[in-house]
Amino acid sequence: MSSNPQNSNTQPEQPGLIAGHAEYIKGAAESAIGSVMGSHAWATSGEQDKAHAKASLQAATENRNPETQGYGKAEEIAGRVTGCQGMRNEGVKSQGKKDD
Repeated sequence: MSSNPQNSNTQPEQPGLIAGHAEYIKGAAESAIGSVMGSHAWATSGEQDKAHAKASLQAATENRNPETQGYGKAEEIAGRVTGCQGMRNEGVKSQGKKDD
């Protein structure tokens, strides 16, 4: 079986908001554990995960219209709970409200 790359309908995987936030939370936890335990390796790994997650989240929001692809109130609340201002703002926008 041969494949024709010109007829391929596959597109590169787009960065996801949920995966990005999960990675950020994981990084924050690693960093906190590293700080408490005095492990420079854990703290550094956590900070690297957080930086990568921020870049992924930024890429995910660049090509997203929050008014049609947002998660609404759930996203706003999750942003408030996790302290993620970007997530909170996206949730507010997806509800058609002005950010407060």
